[in-house]
Amino acid sequence: MQKEQNNGRFSDLGIGEEFLAVLKRKGFKTPTPIQQQVIKPALQGKDVVGIAQTGTGKTLAFGIPMIQRLAIYNGQGLVVVPTRELALQVEEELRKVGSSFGLRSAVIIGGASKFPQIKALKRNPHIIIATPGRLVDLMNQGVCKLNRIQIVTLDEADRMLDIGFLPEIKRILQTIPKDRQMMLFSATMPKAISTLASAFMKLPLRIEIAPQGTPVKNIRQELFVIRKNDKMRLLDSLLDEYKNETVLIFSRTKHGAKKIARDIRNMGHTATEIHSNRSQAQRKAALDGFKQGRFKIMVATDIAARGIDVKDISLVVNFDLPDNSEDYVHRIGRTGRAGKSGKAVSFVTPSQKADVKKIERLIHKSLPVLDLPSLPPERERVYNKESFETKQKRYGKQGGQSGNYARSGSRTSRSRQKQSSGGQHRKSNGYNKRRSSR
Repeated sequence: MQKEQNNGRFSDLGIGEEFLAVLKRKGFKTPTPIQQQVIKPALQGKDVVGIAQTGTGKTLAFGIPMIQRLAIYNGQGLVVVPTRELALQVEEELRKVGSSFGLRSAVIIGGASKFPQIKALKRNPHIIIATPGRLVDLMNQGVCKLNRIQIVTLDEADRMLDIGFLPEIKRILQTIPKDRQMMLFSATMPKAISTLASAFMKLPLRIEIAPQGTPVKNIRQELFVIRKNDKMRLLDSLLDEYKNETVLIFSRTKHGAKKIARDIRNMGHTATEIHSNRSQAQRKAALDGFKQGRFKIMVATDIAARGIDVKDISLVVNFDLPDNSEDYVHRIGRTGRAGKSGKAVSFVTPSQKADVKKIERLIHKSLPVLDLPSLPPERERVYNKESFETKQKRYGKQGGQSGNYARSGSRTSRSRQKQSSGGQHRKSNGYNKRRSSR
């Protein structure tokens, strides 16, 4: 593990004078701990494995050495990330410090048209920022060649493995030149990551800023034990307390996120949602609106746990606990960023005691249980007229039937299917709910 110390100045890390001037002009005064320990060896061409929490400045830790070394060696850099949102965020951060040097970048992500991405690749970008699935897709089509890659970074590597991208990552690393520099960043270090590092890295320097699973210190963590049917009433009470603050709410499923966002809007709050059922344009509009303050509340699935960099999120609410304990750390890491304080509240049902224990073992801390406040009465549901008309178009005129009768018939048919399949159907449905959060 790297233990070299410095006095906390970018000028001590081997960064060129022109680059230092850019950093100063952009307002970057003091390197974060991960930047202090990664930048110097990375500028020397060493392979690096960095273990650090979210929100610690990892993008510049690998971005500064990548940009500076590419300016010298005239090759290409590749950054591979798990989600579209994180890809766009990384590109934005790199552009802040690289635009002064004429940096050209290409963002290669799913959920968006391939043609602008292919056009960007033809402009011979200095750095490609990509999600694994779309990158391999374009590689298979022969429109993305990685033969000029000299530096590759895998960011949030554990998350990429969690969502099943190991085959794509191996394909990418087997395709790029063997004589390249590689940096790997992860919040946790499971065995699969260690195996990946051993197979594709040359004597990597391991830099661990905090023990894996350690949340940011300045986040106050609390939980409520509550029945599932009372969660929305508790959320109503909590949002009333934080009505002038920026709030991020996590749901375990995309269908749950949509319903929660709808109910919050019915409470009179400005709310948006981000999940895998939304198009890339919708997700970008939601994130931009949340960043700019048009929406005070965002409801998200775990696709946002590592892909959102929004300043001044006051409160993170785990409306549902995550499937994986590690995702708890990434969720609450959306608040308390850049040295500021934050709060994270989790809603836990009485049957989830074991899940809480797993989280407490991971973070090496007991979570205080709060007394429930006086809950407001359940609000009357308000249904959106447009969505009702959309359902009419979807279910109307089936088999010569129309309107309410057709919708009623479709529900009856689904009900019969459930009855005939019995418990097996219910088990399968529960599995699909867990998968849908991806």
